Amino acid sequence: MVLTSYHVMKRMSQRDLARMLGVNASTISRALKGENGVSADLRQKILQLAEEHGYRPNPFAMSLRYDTTRTIGVIVPDLAFSHFAHIVKHIEAEARKAGYMCIISDSNEHYETEVACVELLENLHVDGIIMCLSQETVDLSHLTRLKEAHIPVTLFDRTAEVDFPSVTINDIATAKQMTLHLIDGGARNIAFLGGPNHMKQTADRKHGYLEALRERGLPIRKELVRCTYATFNSGLSDTIDLLNLPKPPDAILATYGLLVGSAFQAILSQGLRIPEDIAIAGYMSDWVSEMNRPTVTFIKQNLREIGRQAFRMLYDQMEGGTSVQQLIINAHLEIRDSTRKI
Repeated sequence: MVLTSYHVMKRMSQRDLARMLGVNASTISRALKGENGVSADLRQKILQLAEEHGYRPNPFAMSLRYDTTRTIGVIVPDLAFSHFAHIVKHIEAEARKAGYMCIISDSNEHYETEVACVELLENLHVDGIIMCLSQETVDLSHLTRLKEAHIPVTLFDRTAEVDFPSVTINDIATAKQMTLHLIDGGARNIAFLGGPNHMKQTADRKHGYLEALRERGLPIRKELVRCTYATFNSGLSDTIDLLNLPKPPDAILATYGLLVGSAFQAILSQGLRIPEDIAIAGYMSDWVSEMNRPTVTFIKQNLREIGRQAFRMLYDQMEGGTSVQQLIINAHLEIRDSTRKI
C-alpha cells in the first residue's frame, strides 16, 4: 500500500492579508469594500494580493456584523418524494434570486427529527424557515418557540391551526371534485385512503369527500374510510382489507402519492382490472401518473407556484412584514384512464 500526503491550504483571511502587507485588518476591509480612507496605490496592492491568494469573504463573519446570514432553512418530510423535491427546487430558485442560500433538512416523517432540524437551523442563525410538517407532528411547541424568538416561518402543503403564514392547495374543493367525478362514472362505494386524522390536510380532503357523498345522497360507510400513518406498506394492507370486505369498494380516492401507488399495486395483485373492476384517483405528480398503465386520474398541483409563494411570504416577513396570510393555490382534476370505464 502506498501512502500519500497532501497539504490542505488554510483559507486566506483579511488578517492574513493585513500581516502580509503590514497594515491593519480594518484597512484591508475598507479597501475590499471600496470605502474611503485607503490610497489608490495601497488599494490596488490589496486587491491584487487578495486575487493572487484566492481570498473570499467569510459569509459567517459578515453575518455577525450585519445580523443576517442570508440563509434560510427548508424542512420537508421526505426529500426523496418527488412532490417535495420539486417544491424545494422552486423555493431554492426564488431564494437565489433574492441572494439567499437554502439549507435543506429532511424530517423523515418523524416529529423528533423535525424538532432536531428546527434546533439545528436555529443554531445556524438562519434568517427564516419554510417547512412542511411531518405526519407525526401534533405538538407544535417548536413552532411556538420560533415565533417567540421572532424567527420568520412559513408553512406549506401540510399546515396546522396555528398563526403562521401558509401556502396550501384547495384541498376540500379538489377532494369533492374528484369524488363527484368517481360518482358520475358510476361508482357507489368509494373508499377513502388518507393520512393521520390529526393532519389538517387529511381532515380537509376527507371533508370534501364526505361533502360529495352527501350531495349525491350516497350512504357514508365508515369501513371504507381508512386514515392512518401513510406509508407504502400501510396503503397496501389497507387496500387489500378494503377489497376483502363483503361489499368491497368500486372506487378508491387516495390522498397521497404513496397511497395511490400502493393501492394501484394492491388492486393488480388481487387480479382486478383498473378501471373495469375498480376505479382509482388521487393526489400525485403528473409524470408519475403517466408512468402507470393505465394512467391515473389525479389532482394537478402547481408546485412551482407553491414554492415561489412560500419563499415570497417568508421574504416578506424577513423584510419586516407582519401580515399572516393563508394562501390557497388552486389545483384541478386531470382525468386519465384509471377512471374511464370501457
